[in-house]
Formats: sequence, structure tokens, C-alpha cells
Amino acid sequence: MNKIYDAIVIGAGINGLTAAAYLARAGRRILVVERREVLGGVAAAEEIAPGCRVSPCVDDVGWIPRQMVRELDLPRHGFDDVAPSTRVAAARRDGGWLTFSDDVAGTAAALRRYSPADAQRWPLFAQQMAPLAGFLEALYSSPAPRVDVRSAADAFRLLGVGRRLRGLGKRGMVELLRTVPMAVAELVEDWFEDQALQGTLAAAAVKGVRQGPRSPGTAFLLLHRHVGGRAGMFHSRPRVQGGAGILVAALATAVTHHGGEMLRAAEVTGIRVEQGRCQGVVLADGQEIDSALVISSADARRTFLQLMDPWHLDPTFVQAVRNIRYRGVTTKINLVLSALPRLRDFNANGNAAPLPDIVSIAPSIETVERAYDAAKYGQVSADPYLEVTFPAVATGVPSANVDLSAEARSAKVDRALRVMSVHVQYTPYDVRGSLWDEASRDALGNSVVGRLTELMPDLQDLIVHRQVLTPRDIEETYAVTEGSLSHGELALDQILFMRPVPGWAEYRTPIEGLFLCGAACHPGNGVAGGAGRLAARKVLGES
Repeated sequence: MNKIYDAIVIGAGINGLTAAAYLARAGRRILVVERREVLGGVAAAEEIAPGCRVSPCVDDVGWIPRQMVRELDLPRHGFDDVAPSTRVAAARRDGGWLTFSDDVAGTAAALRRYSPADAQRWPLFAQQMAPLAGFLEALYSSPAPRVDVRSAADAFRLLGVGRRLRGLGKRGMVELLRTVPMAVAELVEDWFEDQALQGTLAAAAVKGVRQGPRSPGTAFLLLHRHVGGRAGMFHSRPRVQGGAGILVAALATAVTHHGGEMLRAAEVTGIRVEQGRCQGVVLADGQEIDSALVISSADARRTFLQLMDPWHLDPTFVQAVRNIRYRGVTTKINLVLSALPRLRDFNANGNAAPLPDIVSIAPSIETVERAYDAAKYGQVSADPYLEVTFPAVATGVPSANVDLSAEARSAKVDRALRVMSVHVQYTPYDVRGSLWDEASRDALGNSVVGRLTELMPDLQDLIVHRQVLTPRDIEETYAVTEGSLSHGELALDQILFMRPVPGWAEYRTPIEGLFLCGAACHPGNGVAGGAGRLAARKVLGES
């Protein structure tokens, strides 16, 4: 390939495509190089069984910044999202169900059945948490503030953070400073008495990280999960109509609409560097593509320690990259079903709808903490935290309702199929005494299905196909270190100006012409395209 590009983007995940779309829109000649045939990275929509196409790794792409939708004119390219109306049902130890509806009053009414005191406090909790999540939303919409002010722009950015902080008012500032370093268990125990409510909120905070609800700083994660949501609503961020693949397709269309090019099934195995300057990339087949600007959506460890020789980097920087914590603990189990299952006693609890969008199985803080304790020692808990999503219910995924092959139909009920996605936590990347193999993968799948059958008695008979993705499977398939979907654990020492490493939070790297644009950067995962957008703005400001 002799063509020279203004920029090469490594990886066609949501952030990579977002960065490419902004650069192409600005008139740059862009090439996106993707190692797989399918676009989207961990958000890719792909066939998990014949004729059944969903996004295996993610159920929710996170907050989708409105400014990104507007600036890239994504509705023109096929994107649409739906108003938040997610219904969550939380399993209780007593066999009941705690339901979170799409308004504060509805959730408070459901809580009243189990705790009148919690029902009274829920609106107050929502009122207090909303502006704190809103403060993070403002931080996530702009580059991370620098604490070592080097320019007028840095000074103005810090002043902006100060103004937003003052905007919370004295009480709000105190509450933010008190809440962020807390363990989420302490936060929810301060507010509520019902164990199922405590466990469900705490589990949502630590979803996807190898920390327990009693780990310091996890209250921040509860705020992070609700950035972009409506006050008082649980799992309240708008979901993409049709699933994550629709957002991926819209971004890819935006790239090509502005003249950008895609190179699929082409793995970048090296970033060429000469005298501290980026020169382009090398593909697995030996082909070299020239560009003085390379933007990597891969995580920091993969970018700096695998795609290039660390010899080009300062040893202190290399050590900082090696010290990034990844620690993937999520296994995704996708079940193709002949029909939606029945929840045990769900309608007996006064619930009119046949099925919620999400089922959370974290009946207490201690249940989640014990599951975390097992992971700390390289073990998989017999009672993990489970979160079940029905994509066709939550997002209206039409492709989750198509039939499988004739062979599958003859073996099961001949009707439209559904997909049930299960987030399993905590399943460590390194299991003590063994690696994840087919036997251990099957054992985990059987254990989880058995646990779910206690709540969904007809589930076993409805399963047409099962897919189990452990952290090692996620690493091997999607090229994310240690199966960390966040490209580095979200924690107080790995956010803002410390993400990916202190001193390099502005998407630039020590190599001239090499930038990062993935979830490894501020604002991290949970903000769809956030890092890609900010990285592209940084590149355009310097080129």
C-alpha cells in the first residue's frame, strides 16, 4: 500500500471510530486498521449462533454524549437511541423482587413494601446524587485537568473545574468530597436499611472491576455509572435502539461519508518509530503503511509494550505503563433461548409486566463481598454476582429475535428466538492452579445456569445455544489486556489526570505523532466515544 495517510487509527472500536470520524470530518485522509473482519471492538455485533446476531461483550455502551451525536450528525447515519425506561428487578433472599421503575415515585412505591424508611429516603438519595454525577459529566466532556499548570489553557481548565465545583454549593461540595473516597458499602448503608437495596446498588458500582463493595473509592464508581442518567432512575442512561452495533455502524458510516477508509482483517503488529517520531505501522503480513500520525485505540500496555520497542521510551514511563492495573474479572454468558423465561413469583409481587429489562442477583452487600474475596485468591465464587440483561427487551434488538437453523428449530420450539446476556462477576483472569480451558468454561456455564434456574424454573429447557466468554477469551478475541473491558481498571488512582499514567493524560505520548484515543484514556469506559472525541480534538489542535 503506497498511499500516504494524514493519520492511521489502530482499532475500529467505538473510540477509534469516533476519533476517525472527527478527523475525516475535518478533511484529514484517514485509514482505520482493524484486526478483525467485524467492526466495533468489544461492542461489535456478531453472530453467536447461526442467524443470531448480538454484541456478545457489552449490554450497554454507557453514556453517549449529546455533543458527539450532534457534531457527527449520527442520526443521519442511522443512529437512534431510546428514552430511558429500563426496568430492573433485584432478587431478594426471601423470594421476593425489588423493582426499580423509570421514575422516582415508582421506585419509592416498590421500596415501601419492604422498608417504608427506605421508600422515604429514596427521593432524597436521588436528589443528592444527581448533581454529583452531573459534576462528573461536566468533567468527562473536556480533557482531564492538569495539576501541573504549564499554559494559560491549563489554568483556564482548572478554573473551569473550580467553577463547576462551586456550582454544587457548599453542601454539594462537602458531599462530593465525602462521597468520592468512600466504600460504596458505607455509602448505601448510611442511606438505606434493606439488604437487597444495599446489595443491588453496591453491585452496580463495582460491576466490571476487581474491587469489592467495601473497597475504598468504590462510591465514586456508583456516580460514574450514573453519568448521563436521569435523577432517581437506576440503569437510567438511554440505550441504543437496536443495540450497540447500531452505534458502531453509524460511526463507521460517518467515517466513510467524510472520505475515511477502512482496512479490515489486518492486524497491526508494530508501530514504526525513528528518532522519537512516529513513521507509520507494520501489519502482520509485513506490509508497511506510512503516516506521521498514528492514533491507537488499544490499551496502553498493548500500545507501548507490544506494538513498539520499549527502548524508544523513558524507563520511568515504561514502568508506569507496566504498573497499570487491568485485572479483568468479567465473564459474559450469552444464552440463545427459544422463548423468554419466567421469573419465579415475579407477578405474584404485584408486577404487571411479564419480564424486566435487567435482573440483578446481589441480595446483600456481604454476598458480593464474599464473591470478591474468592477472586482475590484466584478462585471463582460458587455464588457470584450476576446481572442478567434481555437485549430484545431492553433495546429492541430485532436481530435477537430471528430463527436459528432448521436443525436448531427441530430440536426446540419453532418460534422467534431471544438472547439472554449474563454478566458474571467475579471470575479472575488467572484462576489459581489452572488456566481457563473448555472444561472450566463449561463448569462455570453449568454453575451459572443452575443458579439462574432457581429464579427462572423453565430456563434450562429454553436454551438453544450457549456462549461463555471468560476474561482470557475476551483478551484473545478482542485484544484487550487481561480481559479488562475498561482498558485499565477504573479506580481513584487511575482516572482523570492519572489515566493512563500520571503526566500523560492528554492523549499525547512520549513518541511524537503517536496518540492514544481508547478507553485507556480519560474519561475511561462508560462514556461511549468520549476518549475518541477528546483525542481527535487534541490532534486537530496540534496539526
